[in-house]
Formats: sequence, structure tokens, C-alpha cells
Amino acid sequence: MKKDFSDLDFEINFYERILKERPNFIEALVALGDAYTKRGFYEKGLAIDKRLVELKPYDPIVFYNLACSYSLLGLIDEAIISLKKAIRLGYRDFRWLEKDADLENLRRSPKYNQIIKLILKKRKQDLRSRTKRR
Repeated sequence: MKKDFSDLDFEINFYERILKERPNFIEALVALGDAYTKRGFYEKGLAIDKRLVELKPYDPIVFYNLACSYSLLGLIDEAIISLKKAIRLGYRDFRWLEKDADLENLRRSPKYNQIIKLILKKRKQDLRSRTKRR
């Protein structure tokens, strides 16, 4: 169920006020970025995602969300770079990646094949490492 815009506006206002006091509060940044995206404020969501990348440069989810923001804005090359980084850092929810509406622009691009190749490579590597452990 989609949130009512008034609920999202309330959340946005709430998190923006928190971040004025604590600008590096990760949980508030994540929630604000999500609310901006749901509200259709993609540029603002992208700015939050870029900030989170600075604060959490080794977090695959942060790079995944950055890729989503780029995709929503039609910035396919940047989305590919961010998604590749997310996968290299350990992002493995490939089923979600294949259906996430935020990545629709990216999946329509012929350049998406780069991501498919990387996913297949990582799946092989993960499978090999699992069989070695047994």
C-alpha cells in the first residue's frame, strides 16, 4: 500500500529536522532518502545516497540504493558503476534486483548486460566457495 503524500511529507519534515541537529545520523539519512524517493524527489534522494556513500563507503546496500537513485533519474552509466560496486562489496539479493521498480530504467538499457555478467560471475564464485567449505 502506498503512503499518502501527507504522511511522507510529515516523515520528510521530521527527518530533515533531526538531521539539522545530527547531520550524520545514518538511520535518519536512510529513512529520509527512502521518503524522498517514495515522494518522487529523486534528486534529493540522490543527494542523500551520495552522502551515505561518504559515511559508509563499504556498505553494499548504500551503493545499491545509490544505483537505484541514478536509475530513477535515467543516469544509466552511473547506476551501472554503483550497482557493480554494490555487488563487489557483497550485495547478493539478485532476485530483488531483477524486480526492483527503481532499477527499471537500468534494466531497459542494453548496458544492463554488464550487470548480468557480473551477477553470473559472482554466483559462480559464491558456489565455488560454498562447495570448498564442505
